[in-house]
Amino acid sequence: MPSRAFYLSTPIYYVNARPHIGHTYTTVVADVIARRRRALGEEVWFLTGTDEHGQKIERSAANAGTAPQQFTDQVSAEFRGLWDRMGLSYDDFIRTTEDRHKRGVAKLWNVLKERGFLYKGTYTGQYCVWDELYVEAGPGAPCPDCGRTTETVSEENYFFKLSAFENRLLTLYAEQPDFIQPETRRNEVLAFVRGGLRDLSVSRTSFKWGIPVPGDPSHVIYVWLDALANYITALGYGSDDESLFGKFWPAQLHVIGKEISRFHCVYWPAFLMAAGLPLPRAVVAHGWLLFEQSKMSKSRGNIVRAETILAVLGADALRYFLLREIVFGQDGSFSFDALVGRYNADLANGYGNLVSRTLAMIVKYCEGVVPDGASDPVIGDQAGMTIDAVAGEFQGLNFSKALEAAWAYITSVDGFLSANTPWKRPAHISEKDEAVWRSGILYTAAEAIRILTALVYPVIPEAAAKVWAQLGLGEIKQADLRHLSWGGLQPGTRLGALGPVFPRADKDAAERMQAMELENTKTAPAAKPDTNPQAPEAVPAPSDPVFASLNPALPQSPSIVLTPDQVPTGPLPLGVFEPGLQSFEDAALVGQIAAPAPIEMVSASEVLAGAGAPKPDALPQITIDDFMKVELRVAQILVAERVPKADKLLRLEVDLGYERRQILAGIAETYAPEALVGRKVVIVANLAPRKLRGLESNGMVVAASLGERGKPALAGFLDEVELGARLK
Repeated sequence: MPSRAFYLSTPIYYVNARPHIGHTYTTVVADVIARRRRALGEEVWFLTGTDEHGQKIERSAANAGTAPQQFTDQVSAEFRGLWDRMGLSYDDFIRTTEDRHKRGVAKLWNVLKERGFLYKGTYTGQYCVWDELYVEAGPGAPCPDCGRTTETVSEENYFFKLSAFENRLLTLYAEQPDFIQPETRRNEVLAFVRGGLRDLSVSRTSFKWGIPVPGDPSHVIYVWLDALANYITALGYGSDDESLFGKFWPAQLHVIGKEISRFHCVYWPAFLMAAGLPLPRAVVAHGWLLFEQSKMSKSRGNIVRAETILAVLGADALRYFLLREIVFGQDGSFSFDALVGRYNADLANGYGNLVSRTLAMIVKYCEGVVPDGASDPVIGDQAGMTIDAVAGEFQGLNFSKALEAAWAYITSVDGFLSANTPWKRPAHISEKDEAVWRSGILYTAAEAIRILTALVYPVIPEAAAKVWAQLGLGEIKQADLRHLSWGGLQPGTRLGALGPVFPRADKDAAERMQAMELENTKTAPAAKPDTNPQAPEAVPAPSDPVFASLNPALPQSPSIVLTPDQVPTGPLPLGVFEPGLQSFEDAALVGQIAAPAPIEMVSASEVLAGAGAPKPDALPQITIDDFMKVELRVAQILVAERVPKADKLLRLEVDLGYERRQILAGIAETYAPEALVGRKVVIVANLAPRKLRGLESNGMVVAASLGERGKPALAGFLDEVELGARLK
């Protein structure tokens, strides 16, 4: 019988667009956790669903020429239909347009009001409709999260006293360091809260598509207060039957994408504290799934649908790739070629081939019955170590390492079979002893397959169920991982009907999936842009006369290639380059400006971005006093990840020995993020902080600029040097 209650959730997905494999990744991760927890004897409640209110949905529905409810019904059904097609084991699917949710949100609102945490006021400022986010910036400023132009709103609102929870939140983070995972997200949230919290507007009056404020229907409840409440309303909070709420709340785990960490790690616990409700045990934020080095999004047109992969390779192939290829918590890259390569190498040639040849030999030599033979002690011992390794990695949500351990065991068993050749009797084995000799080998391989299949079931459930049945063990849902150990396969067990598990993908599988996605893009109805009455009619292109008038020194060329006498300095003219860029140096760093060598005046950030190496004799001489103003120190890279929508930028977290800081570096075209972790570099430690893409950079990584295109080469050391050491 189940011994513990375990409640986990995905975010509820916003229904402004169809699901893609970015959504699938989050939900598959939660499904894997749920399946393993159930196999460990825990009573699991796994929640997913859709977020269906807000200004963005109201506009999207209007652009589609339909009513908001009809629009949300259609898109929500696509999410649920895909999850069902993939066989995801969720226990509940919540929609924020359901009456049960509206009742629960109304109760939460009333509790917050009764406890004195809501008051009426007026908000005037910037709002990002795309992220449903209030932004502290000036008119026309970009959203710090998505980079889109914010809208100026001025309306009567109810406010939540978020500022009252600043110290309580910091205490929570200190006393429960695992509340926010991984550490990179924890540090970001800590920095946000330490920067000071302002009271949060939690109602809107400028549109109607939302849950009306109880007693004041001219207001609708802010979509994030509405949406976050789903985690308790799905359990019956605010209903006549709160038994599920009493049993499963607080949640053990919220699985989210990193872009919504602030809402889940700041606003959500503050709402719960204010309402006097227990807090979830942990919030785990994974990285982005990148396609062509950009986060998948409807606006970029780089969405990959899970349906395409299901049609060609099946759900298990996608599940395995997402969990094995991507280090959980970090950004990961997706490509059809990588998917097919991983499928053939690991699933078809690895696990699938081991199962097929082992069971086929049992049919051929043992009449389809598991033989009674002495198992190999080495393979048996390795099984125990693999069980422990996989359990430990799963517990830490290190899915890639867990699968790496399992597939290392597959390699060992494959090697055992190849070395012992049960299909060919060696000279030292007599005919009389042949059956006994072969029985031991085949029993060992079959038992290893049983162990492996139980371990990988949470990740590839469809294939594991097939193999479990082929081993003659019935339904794998009855498998108990609490007592998984060597020797559990009973000799004399008759195999079930055999069949292929992972047929090898043909060489054009990647091309076929790419063609399907291309065709889907062509046949999909053209999306109308969101109506933004306050946005400028057009952003001037670099070749427009408006562009030239803003800065006559710049050439009228879309590629903006600068010659030596055209290198501008200072702030960028408003509206010319991408939002979030503050200077021409910033534009160079993210690839908005290309400049050929030689350039007599060039900033360090331009050199890093490949703007060309200045001639040594073209630089003015400096004194030793000038040089000593530059503080060069040794740092070690702890975290490296790509910055969305910036091909050249990496976000680094570096350790100086005495402190840890964030630096943005224009080296992404030369260095893979994973190759940089642990590397010691030289940084300019006293460079004034500045923002790029909404992220603050505190310092600069030092690199040489090679060739005409200025390829960066990081400065380093041959000798061992301590962190924080100053270069002189």
